[in-house]
Amino acid sequence: MKAPVYGVMAEFETPGALVRAAKATVAKGYKKFDAYTPFPIEELSDAMHLHHNKLPLIVLLGGICGGTLGYLLQYFITVIYYPINIAGRPLHSWPSYIIITFELTILLASISAVGGLFALCGLPMPYHPTFNVPRFAMASNDRFFLCIESTDPLFDRTKTGEFLESLEAKEVSEVAH
Repeated sequence: MKAPVYGVMAEFETPGALVRAAKATVAKGYKKFDAYTPFPIEELSDAMHLHHNKLPLIVLLGGICGGTLGYLLQYFITVIYYPINIAGRPLHSWPSYIIITFELTILLASISAVGGLFALCGLPMPYHPTFNVPRFAMASNDRFFLCIESTDPLFDRTKTGEFLESLEAKEVSEVAH
């Protein structure tokens, strides 16, 4: 029985070859894969279908929670827990609640943006299994890599390796955990 692996990685020499490989990987039905490049490639995100971003929703929910919390906190304090009738003014004077409501909206939205970004990126992660591939050091210089993860439902060691070799990869290697 073979030891478990993180995935199978292919090395490409040009950005065009990597983009074509990413398109072929999506067409084949793989969902859990990643590409590593020394510089940003605009076509790559289109080829990988990376247009679903959950961060704006997380920030919106954080802002809504912050605004609701700020308003309700002031409401319960001034109307329910500690009502004081000053000069016949109404207990629920919503215009005076706007400043704190706005501040808590911004505070919780920004905290959820930072927390959501860390969570979605899997940070902090000081070590990644792709560093086990010796040639991966070239990813910061002039090589382009595509790694299909073993958690993908279609992943099979031999079939995935053969698929990546068919994409004109310079080298295909297994990524150990």
